[in-house]
Amino acid sequence: RHPTSREKEKPVAEITVDTKKKLVLVSGRAHPALADQVASEMGIELTGSDLRTFANGEIYARYDTSIRGADVFVLQSHTAPINEWVMETLIMIDALKRASAKRITVVAPFYPYARQDKKGRGREPISARLMADLFAAAGADRIMSVDLHAAQIQGFFDGPVDHLFAMPVLLEHFRAKLDPSTLTVVSPDMGRVRVADIWSQKLGAPLAIIHKRRDPKVHNQVSVHEIVGEVSGRVCLLVDDMIDTGRTIVKAAEALKANGAIGVVVAATHAVFSDPACEILQSDVIDSVVVTDTLPIPEEKRFPTLEILPIAPLLARAIREVFDDGSVTSMFDGAA
Repeated sequence: RHPTSREKEKPVAEITVDTKKKLVLVSGRAHPALADQVASEMGIELTGSDLRTFANGEIYARYDTSIRGADVFVLQSHTAPINEWVMETLIMIDALKRASAKRITVVAPFYPYARQDKKGRGREPISARLMADLFAAAGADRIMSVDLHAAQIQGFFDGPVDHLFAMPVLLEHFRAKLDPSTLTVVSPDMGRVRVADIWSQKLGAPLAIIHKRRDPKVHNQVSVHEIVGEVSGRVCLLVDDMIDTGRTIVKAAEALKANGAIGVVVAATHAVFSDPACEILQSDVIDSVVVTDTLPIPEEKRFPTLEILPIAPLLARAIREVFDDGSVTSMFDGAA
């Protein structure tokens, strides 16, 4: 039937929809100091959460406030015990998904299992791919990480991956500390040549490469073979993505000193520092070790020649760019 004139005049209730975006930053328990620094850099408060480990080892997560419709960034540094923190990250993501978060970004400054990015021998896993699958299955829409061990890891996740680089943070430090006229940038192995080459261009210093060989059946053991490039009478800057036990770096430093280097400075993004790294890195062949705080470095793992640079400003800016639909690439000026 046709509506009467009285029905036509009946007012319609208006519904107002709040379309303002909401940024939420939550943190796991692996590196709370970094999360506090990132929140401070962004001028926001960390969203409170109840994270617990029960007596049998199971992990529980619940958020203190509503997450519905929010753009959530889950910050977790995957340090030891790495499997516990990976599981906590997955449970936090699942809780966010079930709390109706609009978008979930995993901010993993140190990507877990990144070194297992391919099969070196038969019947081996590709665990870096498994991590990406687990994040996706839990409900992650996006991943953000710093200095992935291999760039191909970006392709393991079926969604956006923001690959950040600590190079600008480290470069600023070394430009003020080292003289480029006596400096040589050194790649500790063939896999880091591309990154070391960018370093050499940015610092205006020549490049050298160390050829090494690993025994695939013996982990954390390496033998140095030869050095390509001029290192005699020069200060050598060894650049790598991570330091685990430190044996590779010390072997490289010994080779450089044996070939006439007058100084060796080590630069790395991720300070894994598995035992006995702290003792090994205090070797006489290494003058200083410079790292960022993507991973927590407790007091007992610090030593006089160690310098720690803050990564929080880089993470804060990247999170803000993603939230504002800006450009993360522009942060690095095409450096990598």
